[in-house]
Amino acid sequence: MIAEILATGDEIRSGALVDSNSAYISQKIEEVGVEVSRHISVGDDLDILASTFKEISNRAQIAVVTGGLGPTSDDLSAQAAASAMGVELVLDEEALKSMEAFFIKRNLPMGVSNKKQAFLPVGSRIIHNPLGTAPGFYIKINKCSFFFLPGVPFEMKTMLKNTVLLKINELLGDNRQTCIVKTISTFGITESAAGERLAGLTDLFPDIKLGFRSKFPVIQIKLYLYGKDEEKLNTKMKAVEPYVLEKFGKKVFSVNDTSLEAVVGELLRSKGLTLAIAESCTGGLVSHLITNQPGSSDYFLFSGVTYSNKSKINLLGVSEKTLEKYGAVHEETAKEMAQGARRIAGASHGIATTGIAGPGGGTEDKPVGTICIGMATPDGVKGYTYNFPFPKRSMNKIIFAMKAIDLLRLELQKAL
Repeated sequence: MIAEILATGDEIRSGALVDSNSAYISQKIEEVGVEVSRHISVGDDLDILASTFKEISNRAQIAVVTGGLGPTSDDLSAQAAASAMGVELVLDEEALKSMEAFFIKRNLPMGVSNKKQAFLPVGSRIIHNPLGTAPGFYIKINKCSFFFLPGVPFEMKTMLKNTVLLKINELLGDNRQTCIVKTISTFGITESAAGERLAGLTDLFPDIKLGFRSKFPVIQIKLYLYGKDEEKLNTKMKAVEPYVLEKFGKKVFSVNDTSLEAVVGELLRSKGLTLAIAESCTGGLVSHLITNQPGSSDYFLFSGVTYSNKSKINLLGVSEKTLEKYGAVHEETAKEMAQGARRIAGASHGIATTGIAGPGGGTEDKPVGTICIGMATPDGVKGYTYNFPFPKRSMNKIIFAMKAIDLLRLELQKAL
């Protein structure tokens, strides 16, 4: 079966809002063995929406539409679906009762405009929304089964899981397939270089569908296997994984879609180690990433954003002589910052960042993109210097932070 995904709304069409829903829906639909052939975005225009529904209905067997189910005049999905089918909108009593129950449960008055959301095309069936006011619905237009969901991500995800994927499985019947997906996450390599390393993979493993996902600065290698026998698919995937891991070596930090900071957190926890961080150019970003993980209080002890030289001296104990001789952006300064953070917190490990995020402030010796990282461990202290070619401050800050976390990963794995 072929599926298409349509995201509606002027804010999506114009780029004012990033469409993360379609990517999520694609992933979940392909996991049940349905190929997604298109992602489409359409603004709040009744005629264009209706004609797009008709076009999709002649190409695909499944369509998932997000957005346009709200109470305002620019929410047009139900009306456009009715127009595409040549039927009327009618009050769906089940949808109305569901909405009324939502408001009663929260002790809120139901607005007059909300009743509009209970008008659905003749012949449609409701998709219950336990988390919001907008009921979804599904209906067949020509040969295609359409599923209409709200644009609010947490509502959409719940309804997709509770209803849509189950209905798609019913539609697949005896043609139902399993999709095994392996996500191998890497840091420190470009997408083009990753592609070159795996240039011969599909020749050796012809059943594998290979994909790449770039989420700066992480590159994910996606391996897909489709079939009806899950046990056989898992056996095939186990044969492919070592091949990929050998190609990337220590640049791989996860084989189960775990974030770099989560991997480091689990290493610290499992080894009974603790961490303190001192930051200058990253402005607290390293600490944010580390503490964004549930349970980080098990291993995270201290963070200091020591942006000025004075704070480096007074808080961390960096030597004035070090700053005078080398400057703020230097391995020696980073090393003393890391030692200071570790000492203050009584942590087993300390890391520190100091650099030039740009766009100004660079010199010939220390251009924009220079980062110095210090790492203090029970075995001593090390310093590292890197130069990244990115002109944007935001890009430099995130890659600086991720590089510091990755160095800690390698240290904890003793892979440096």
